[in-house]
Amino acid sequence: MKKLALFDLDHTLLAIDSDYSWGVFTTQIGWTDPAEFKQRNDEFYAHYKAGTLDIHDYVRFATDAARLQGAEKSIAAHADFMRSMVLPAITPQARALVRQHQDAGDMVVIVTATNDFVTRPIASELGVSELLAVELARTQGVDGQPGWITGDIHGVPSAREGKVTRVAQWLAARGLDWGDVDITFYTDSINDLALMEKVNHPVATNPDERLRAIATERGWRILDLFQKLT
Repeated sequence: MKKLALFDLDHTLLAIDSDYSWGVFTTQIGWTDPAEFKQRNDEFYAHYKAGTLDIHDYVRFATDAARLQGAEKSIAAHADFMRSMVLPAITPQARALVRQHQDAGDMVVIVTATNDFVTRPIASELGVSELLAVELARTQGVDGQPGWITGDIHGVPSAREGKVTRVAQWLAARGLDWGDVDITFYTDSINDLALMEKVNHPVATNPDERLRAIATERGWRILDLFQKLT
């Protein structure tokens, strides 16, 4: 039986929330109005923690600045974001945990509710090629150039129960089903309860208060990998 290690990203492998932090970063570089953006970003983040987030509304909001700035400026800004905010939030403990599974021959996949524009470079930095993120719809490219993000979501968003669907699709694309793999899943969030209940080995990692209570009640492993940052 193949072994599969699934990782949530934000506050699980990464000591920050990358989506929230990208929003903060775009405000710092003058792409958004600081007061207005912070208010809306904080509201969406509160809904996320409460499990009541409308993912489509949030993605339109979270990607609007990059959509308006265009691909070239956004890609350059993301490189600065990686250096200033992401790399300091990747701890040795997180890197070691990923390597542990890779060295054991496990298939390693990051499954995140943050969009692929923000998270693809982070997954690469962690040495993980398989990423199931919220896929952003893009315009039709012209003159051989790729299109740019529209603010909409392509396909099933990898959020809440959607993570179960996306993992099932990933397995099916490789001729596998749930019964063909032994899955360990690391996450900090109550939003991922559906996937935790589906896998063989759920690990509540840096868990929020509600997930910690459920993990304790059900006898799931609890891993405090690092101190969460903003």
